[in-house]
Amino acid sequence: MFLILVVTMFLAGCLALPIKDPYSYSSAVGQGLGTPFASYGEGRITGVRVWETNNNYYYYYYYYNYNSNNYISGFQLRYGNTWSPVFGREGSVKQVMELFNDEAIVEVSGKYNPADYICYLVLTTNMGRTLSTGLPNQISFNFYPTNMGNELRILSGRFNGAGITSIGAHWGLVDTEGAGNSTLQTALETVTPIFRGKKSMSCSLGWYPGYRLSLILD
Repeated sequence: MFLILVVTMFLAGCLALPIKDPYSYSSAVGQGLGTPFASYGEGRITGVRVWETNNNYYYYYYYYNYNSNNYISGFQLRYGNTWSPVFGREGSVKQVMELFNDEAIVEVSGKYNPADYICYLVLTTNMGRTLSTGLPNQISFNFYPTNMGNELRILSGRFNGAGITSIGAHWGLVDTEGAGNSTLQTALETVTPIFRGKKSMSCSLGWYPGYRLSLILD
């Protein structure tokens, strides 16, 4: 009888434990000025295009202001068979990675200049392949999912007329055998509305199609 009681209490304690959130968010890094963006689509990310701009095109501006190097000007993600819009702009150099079946992006890292742009971007998959773009200088950042088995679902941040000024990563699960794997669910699970009086804080995600999303900003 005592053994049954102990087992019952143990099982009740396990059921009382909070269920781990299957979604997580890696807070954005960078200057953070400009137009907010958030990638979106149906299904798993199957391809990536990233553009960089060589500062020779903006030599005068950078030489007299920040003395920066190459930076990320824009990127595009493919969900299933459909490419997202280009976030930012197409630069002078393009890097492309086509993902294999069952391959997923599990790390986003790079470097950023707090005065202007994301300088260097590296996307790493669960098969150990990487896509790297830009020049590795300035301040490092590393984004990983909080939970094992999660993968990149959304990249969000801000951009201006020249390039990407901030970037963050949203992680989640993808049911590869099911339907309805929209990034909307990940977006709704990895952002938190916050209000001050009658106004909400500015949002680094901006307008997700059909929804207004607000982030708690650091």
